[in-house]
Amino acid sequence: MLSIKDYSVFGSTGFVGSNLIARHPLNERVLRDQYACQYQRVIYLISTTHNYHVYDDVGLDVKTNLVHLCEVLRCLRDRSLTEEVEFNFISSWFVYGNVPSVSLPVSEEFKCEPRGFYSITKYAAEQLVQSFAETFGIKYRILRLSNVLGPGDSSFGPQKNAITWMLHQLFSGNQVKLYDDGLPLRDFLHVSDVVDAIALIINNGEFNQIFNVGRGEPTPIGTLIWHAANQLGATDKVISVQAPRFHQQVQSRDMWMNSGKLFDLGFRPTRSIASIVDELLSSFQS
Repeated sequence: MLSIKDYSVFGSTGFVGSNLIARHPLNERVLRDQYACQYQRVIYLISTTHNYHVYDDVGLDVKTNLVHLCEVLRCLRDRSLTEEVEFNFISSWFVYGNVPSVSLPVSEEFKCEPRGFYSITKYAAEQLVQSFAETFGIKYRILRLSNVLGPGDSSFGPQKNAITWMLHQLFSGNQVKLYDDGLPLRDFLHVSDVVDAIALIINNGEFNQIFNVGRGEPTPIGTLIWHAANQLGATDKVISVQAPRFHQQVQSRDMWMNSGKLFDLGFRPTRSIASIVDELLSSFQS
């Protein structure tokens, strides 16, 4: 097992954070309302998860993704005067924005143009981390995660981890609306592969770099939904609809990432798309 033991992790109760803790035990889990930590090496996962908060709490993305981050950085600033500080920031593919198909798979050097409050604040957080690190001589890494799937996400819904929610709807005998015939492309990884990739980068990745964390190949969203529908005998429950205007406005139609830097470290996905769907369907039975 890769060792990332002597790190403080912010966001250990979320879907990815809890899986990281379970698979790669860490010495400190920092509570969500705390800013200081024991270790000078940090893994930071605290974040909102989708662009729809603008409809119910217009300031939530700013407070969670930027204000809280700044308070943590303030604490680390004081430590950086006497200690060697390392900051690993977990970001998202959402920061890329609407990427033209000719630019796919998107590399870390691509110019980000995010849309939506979640996407914009995640990219702003990346820039704050980079600026802060350069100012105070702190080492950093930024990890942009692809779509993460797997059992154990208790807060999935139509906006957050929507694929899992759609699969659960089918499992429950409910109708599922599949945007644009399920043709939009995404980059999917099982959560266990994601946390192994995080550990691999933290152990072996260069500092002051951005890393895409994905499978590196496109999968139509419909592939997952139709696989589940066939498994459940629920093909009549899937209907195709046009994506709503807001969804089109803040989401890229197609997205997959060039994860060559990650693959150069030796990473290879261990879970197929079909096995991920099958595991999720089995998890709904418990």
